[in-house]
Amino acid sequence: MFKNYFKIAWRALGKNRASAIINISGLAIGMAVAMLIGLWIWDELSFNKGIKNYNTIAQVMQNQTFNGEVQTWGSQAMQLGPQLRNHYGSNFKHVVVASFTNDHLLSFGDKKLVKPGEYMEPEITDMLALKMLKGSRGGLNELNSILLSGTMAKTLFGDADPMGKIVTIDKTLPVKVTGVYEDLPLNSSFSNLNFIAPFELHVKSEKLVEKNVNWSNSWFRVFVQIADNTTMQSVSAHIKDSKLKGVLKAGDDDDRFKPEIFLFPMSRWNLYGDFKNGINTGGKIKYIWLYGTIGIFVLLLACINFMNLSTARSQKRAREVGIRKTIGSLRRQLIAQFFSESLMVVLMAFVIAIVLAQLSLPFFNEVAGKKMNIAYANPFFWFLCVGFCLITGVISGSYPALYLSSF
Repeated sequence: MFKNYFKIAWRALGKNRASAIINISGLAIGMAVAMLIGLWIWDELSFNKGIKNYNTIAQVMQNQTFNGEVQTWGSQAMQLGPQLRNHYGSNFKHVVVASFTNDHLLSFGDKKLVKPGEYMEPEITDMLALKMLKGSRGGLNELNSILLSGTMAKTLFGDADPMGKIVTIDKTLPVKVTGVYEDLPLNSSFSNLNFIAPFELHVKSEKLVEKNVNWSNSWFRVFVQIADNTTMQSVSAHIKDSKLKGVLKAGDDDDRFKPEIFLFPMSRWNLYGDFKNGINTGGKIKYIWLYGTIGIFVLLLACINFMNLSTARSQKRAREVGIRKTIGSLRRQLIAQFFSESLMVVLMAFVIAIVLAQLSLPFFNEVAGKKMNIAYANPFFWFLCVGFCLITGVISGSYPALYLSSF
């Protein structure tokens, strides 16, 4: 029976090829556009969620008042790490002082590569739960050491074992490879972390102690992982005056700017990075709403156009309905026929939309600066697609199925 339904549907499409092509292509293009926008939104909403301790990691931020205006930034004094560790240690699992991610020249033999990397304290390996391909997470405990990402190790050493090899950073710092970690997720804040070197090595090589770098020199970043029995809000309130206490104790003059320390959770780094006068005002989340609205609007327009064309075409089939009822067709059979035709057309449009989206992805990734893929293995993706096809097919086929069949 169903085979017969689809045969009739195919013949009906063949008789109105121009109309069918316009109808199917319009819906397919709308679905493809909505699919690409949906992929981008999904990538943004899932940013950093590939980091195991995503919900408990935060960056330490500070507010300072200049001429009556509160300014917010993430750079901190080197001394803040030990201050938090020594005086507020029960609130944290890990406290890590780090440099900013910058390009550095890595040399091994004749190979010289400029890649982004960072100097970080050893606890970063446990905080980010790095999956070690070679060596152990404790590799940074050696002063002249370096951990390489899997891609970086492959680029520098090929198929050779990198462990124990001597690499030179910026032509001046010879370091030994003590570990190789799996590349961090592409949609994360640490995706371009090609190597990690000990922060203490940076302090020593730059002679930061001899230069008397103090609380007023906010040149570094501080990351923390809060303890299991605490919350971001309670820890933020607890450490609010930690810098001010350190400044007053050291006798620096930075206290005149009324520094206030707070935690900025990893879950908000990507979408809520804007601050104004000390208040978090949002960020990229506005683009999520904007492009999401555009995607829904495009999809709605495509669906409405598809339904209108389907309804207009079905009105020409009143004679067919009359003849089929005359020769004994039941109403439920006609309803099943029209719904199966509508669903078949929607499924054809969906298949074309998948092909269009897949072909457009390389260009779209280049424009968006991402490396997205259609989540074929994700059941939720197929649930949404099947649900959409069913709803669109049922609504677009409702006029001929319920109205014409009643003649």
